[in-house]
Amino acid sequence: MKTKLVFLLLACWLTNTQAQTKLSTKKMLSLVDENFRFSAAQYKHMMKSLPDSLFPRSTNKDGSLMTAKFNWWTAGFYPGSCWYIYEYTKDPAFKQEALKRQEYLLPDQYRTNTHDLGFLMYCSFGNGLRLEGTPAYKDILMTSSRSLITRFKPTIGAIRSWDHAGWKCPVIIDNMMNLEMLCWATKNSGDSTFYKIAVTHANTTMKNHYRPDYSSYHVVDYDTITGNVYAKKTHQGHSDASAWSRGQAWGLYGYTMMYRETKDKKYLDQARHIADFMLNHPRMPKDLVPYYDYDAPEIPNAIRDASAAAVMSSALLELSRYTNKAESKRYWNAGADVLISLASPAYRAKEGANNNFILMHSTGSMPGKSELDVPLSYADYYFLEALLRYKAWAAR
Repeated sequence: MKTKLVFLLLACWLTNTQAQTKLSTKKMLSLVDENFRFSAAQYKHMMKSLPDSLFPRSTNKDGSLMTAKFNWWTAGFYPGSCWYIYEYTKDPAFKQEALKRQEYLLPDQYRTNTHDLGFLMYCSFGNGLRLEGTPAYKDILMTSSRSLITRFKPTIGAIRSWDHAGWKCPVIIDNMMNLEMLCWATKNSGDSTFYKIAVTHANTTMKNHYRPDYSSYHVVDYDTITGNVYAKKTHQGHSDASAWSRGQAWGLYGYTMMYRETKDKKYLDQARHIADFMLNHPRMPKDLVPYYDYDAPEIPNAIRDASAAAVMSSALLELSRYTNKAESKRYWNAGADVLISLASPAYRAKEGANNNFILMHSTGSMPGKSELDVPLSYADYYFLEALLRYKAWAAR
């Protein structure tokens, strides 16, 4: 049965690159089941090989496992992925692994030197709270939210992203992903401060990060005194004027989430425009796994970014729930098509290979020559999230 399904996935991927053929819902649900079986097996290998107190990050240039400490921005994705696998399989080994690893993240709740607290804490403790209802997790997430809003700059109307030298006050499109925790904090506490900061940040980002075609700059640097835009740059994309693929996906996900949390139609419209920019782009590959940048000069030989595809898939599936019938079908099918591609042998690893990550062929930073064509922990996280979303919403 397993061999037959692998051949089905391969055939489906080959067909999909030509004509975007869709699988039936029944076959998609079988694909979801098979991918969670595979992911559980793969992550059990990961659990055995991963040193205590460290988190899987990527693959080193020599082929060995690249790990991260608790204070690296991706550390929350591994326990989050374990929570997702536990949610689907009910295997207690993944709950125990999530509990074990997220304990090392506890110091992060007090950090005021990073904007990544949503990634670190909401992807880990947030999923733990959702699945287990552990009261202590509420306190941890509230502390994390209070730490995050210390980085909000009222003059600018945004949360500062980095404290790197060379920038005045940089705000990156990635920061949209950390607003969900602030929306949760207001719902949990009744204090509207968190929600108001999230909305203000989203509005400022919409105003200054986006071009007329609804592509996004990666970094907008602000003057700390006047609040005016100082420069619009990239840090991980091809050029300042290009459309870095994961940045486009962060924006799509972020504005879809902000519509869910606020029901403000301008966020829904923004998400729709971003989705259409991506799906209609002449340099979007037929398998819907983007090149690392939509304007990469090496296209069609540029490397892909499976992490951008995974984030995009998860966002498109959610966006489909908020749009009219024709758009809903288009976004839903596109999100499913991305899953078909990522689940194919072109992007999904073999068991025991790929340093036990699920997906291959992601890109961290091309300009920095860092994490090029390798697995990335957040690609796995959003792939698993998208699979869960498909399963939950397929019968709507």
